[in-house]
Amino acid sequence: MTTETPLAGAVADGTAEPSLFATMSTMRAMRRLRPDPVPDELVDQLVQAAVWGPSGGNMQRYEYVVVTDPAVMAELAPLWKRCVDAYLATTGKYAPEGMDEAAYGRMVAAIEYQRDHFAQTPALIIPCYQFPPPRIEEEGLRIYAKALGAEATERMGRIQERFSALAEGSCVYPGVQNLLLAARGLGLAANITIWHLFLENEWKAALGVPEDMNTFAAIPVGWPQGNFGPVRRRAVEEVVHRNRW
Repeated sequence: MTTETPLAGAVADGTAEPSLFATMSTMRAMRRLRPDPVPDELVDQLVQAAVWGPSGGNMQRYEYVVVTDPAVMAELAPLWKRCVDAYLATTGKYAPEGMDEAAYGRMVAAIEYQRDHFAQTPALIIPCYQFPPPRIEEEGLRIYAKALGAEATERMGRIQERFSALAEGSCVYPGVQNLLLAARGLGLAANITIWHLFLENEWKAALGVPEDMNTFAAIPVGWPQGNFGPVRRRAVEEVVHRNRW
């Protein structure tokens, strides 16, 4: 079941609805972009919003690749097409549970439109992050193992790769959400994708991203062809587990 987010009106204390909530409730993934350029100062505002996002340990080791050169975008377009085609042939072949086929068909049409017009994308932002080498000493490991216990320590050894990936992601994606909110607030269309990871090495080579730097998203940005509107999401009462599952 999906419902339109009911955020119009007053909040709990009776005051007017904060503009942030109105922004979030109309922040659809907008894939049909006009080819008109986005001024550099607006793109910089988006990155500034991302930089304001929290970063684990306040390390702030993020970097952002910003593409606005049409020649570079044209070089990336074939890579984008290959990634989208791979997605639509596998994970994206069927509508998600709870989404009707007509709605999914419209979403796929927008994805295909973006694929076919990618070379005309006004701006593309790719957030990157790299943790520094860990500084771990024997005494620290002893305390770590004692605090967790033998079973949890052994499990952490098995899932360390996943833990590291999630830790890096947690330093990147809050900033990405800030970027998306800023885009909506400025009237810009944007959507987050990770399809580039199908061909990450090729993307990094095309953009000169260092081999040891991890990329976390490819975010097309531009002026929307259509209108922003209310998002459709599951109702709060369907997703909340109060105090325990």
